[in-house]
Formats: sequence, C-alpha cells, structure tokens
Amino acid sequence: MVDTYTITFLLLCLRLSQISAFQTPANQYHRSSVCGASLAKEDTIDELFTFGDDDDDDDDRTLGNIAEKKLGPGAQRWANLNPSIKARIVQEGQERAKRNKKKREPKDVKKRRMYMRYKDMQREEKQARYVVRKTPLNDPKRVHLRDLNPNETYTGQVISMNNYGAYVDIGTEVDGLLHVSQISREQFVRHPGELLRLGQLIEVRVVRASQDMKKLQVSMLPESVLEEEAIRKNFEDNQEDERIQLDEVFRDDELWGEIRRVTDFGAYVEVGAVVRGFLHFMDHPMWEDHKGSPPRDFMKIGDRVRVWVSGVDTTKRRIQLTANRPEGLPGPRREIKWI
Repeated sequence: MVDTYTITFLLLCLRLSQISAFQTPANQYHRSSVCGASLAKEDTIDELFTFGDDDDDDDDRTLGNIAEKKLGPGAQRWANLNPSIKARIVQEGQERAKRNKKKREPKDVKKRRMYMRYKDMQREEKQARYVVRKTPLNDPKRVHLRDLNPNETYTGQVISMNNYGAYVDIGTEVDGLLHVSQISREQFVRHPGELLRLGQLIEVRVVRASQDMKKLQVSMLPESVLEEEAIRKNFEDNQEDERIQLDEVFRDDELWGEIRRVTDFGAYVEVGAVVRGFLHFMDHPMWEDHKGSPPRDFMKIGDRVRVWVSGVDTTKRRIQLTANRPEGLPGPRREIKWI
C-alpha cells in the first residue's frame, strides 16, 4: 500500500504545478527545487491547499504580464493606429478578398453574376425613364379632347420619347404627340432627346384633337409658323398637278432651286418637283473652301442654287442633286493648244 508521505508528496507537486503553470521558470530545475523546499518545510496538506486573496492578485498580474509579452511590434503598432485608418485598412482588405474570390469563381457562376448585373442595370435604366404624373390618366378631373380648341397653349410635362417624337401630358385624357418636326425650325432635330428631357415642363400648342380616335397632336412652334406652313401646304396641294412628276425628271437635267432645310449631311432643295431633291454637302460648289466645316456654315436656308440631277429613284421617291456640272454635258468651247 502507498504510505501517507507518498500521497502528500504527489498532492504537493500537483498544487505547485498548477501555480507555476503561469510563471516562467528560471531554469529547468526550478520546479523540482520548489518541490524539495516545500517538503522540507513539512507543511500540512490544509496549508498547501488554502487559497488566499494574495494568490489571486499574483495570478492576475502574471496573466497581464503574459498578455503584454505576447504583443509583438506589429500588434503594438496596430493598437496605436487611428481608428479611421484601421477602418480603411480593413475595408481595403475586404475588397481585396472579394476580388480574389471573384477570380477563383467558376465560369458558370461568373456568367450568372454578370447576367444578373445586366438585368439590374436594365431595371435601373427603365426606372430612370419613368416619369411620375401629377394626376393619373383615369382621373375624372382630366380635360376631355372635345373641349380642346386648336392653337390653344398649354403647359405640359414630357412623359416619354422615341425616334419620331415625344409624348406630352397637358392634363387631358390622353398624352399629346409632339412630332420631331414640330420641336424647332432653327435646327434639324434627329431625336427629341437633343432638346428635351424626361419630366421637363414645356409650352405646347394644340394642333388637332380627335375625341373618337383618342388622339392629340401638339406643337412647340409659334402660331405664325404654323399658319405659314398651313398656307404653304394648301398652296402646294393646289399646285400639285402643276409640279414636275418623277417620271419627267431625268439624269443630268439642269434645275434651279431654293434650299428649304439643312441637315448634317446636306440640304433639301425645292426644285418644283413633287418631292424635294437632296444636295449632299460634298456636291456643293463652296465645299472646297469650307472643308471640315459643318454644312450649315455654307448652306443657308433660302439660298438659290443651280443644280443638276444625278439620280432619280421612283420607288423611294427620291431625287439626288449635284451643284457640279456633269462632265458629259456640252460646255463652253475650249481652245486646244498645240505644242
């Protein structure tokens, strides 16, 4: 049987090992020497296993010293950094981790992620084109089309735009169509987005309204311009029979005309035919002196020009013109110098 002294020695060593576990030994014989010194004092078992407040304080100080010793130079620098700098470093690290994760993601996952991003962009673009109306279209307070009179002026809001015009809400039961040709006469407008934007408030004039067809046409042009165009249209309709037909126009025919509209590629010339002829800016006689300049710099509305027919398309009802005299036509006599 194990005697009492052996049991006491084992318990004493166990207690000392628990206390010295948080202390750095001075040498490799420190623990054995402590055990020997304790045995030499012949302490009782109760005294060895008595816990005091001083022992707890010593343990706390020992743990604090160990925590301080475990902090290296990098950890100390991190603890002394500004919190804003810490947040920026953490954010950069997270973003870098996300980029690395995206590089390692499979192709099918990346493809689906890009597709979902494209759909989100489409949804945002559609929402950006949506304009909130002041009153819904089915509101009974809206004005009926039969109550509108031509040439009345209203303030409307641009609701939507497309290639041929814009739809304007003027408080009626339907939106009015503002054709691209009814926006401005000072410049050629290819798309209403060049001069208008969604949600913009504009002044428009009623051109015509149909209660039966639920259609409304408006214009931004002044009333004087509308009256002039109406008179010109009536005159052109009356003179339609007297105009030159397309089957009577031939290549190299010489004509005199007046420039009526200028575009980025040339001008439309009134030559007395059923359709206006198109004169490309490179076929204008002044193009050589204005290379690199837009056509509006040397092609003015109202200018009279002498042109020749360079092509006729009866199917598309088009006449192509040139201001350069064709080489095949007989011209002034030229003297031949003999060497």
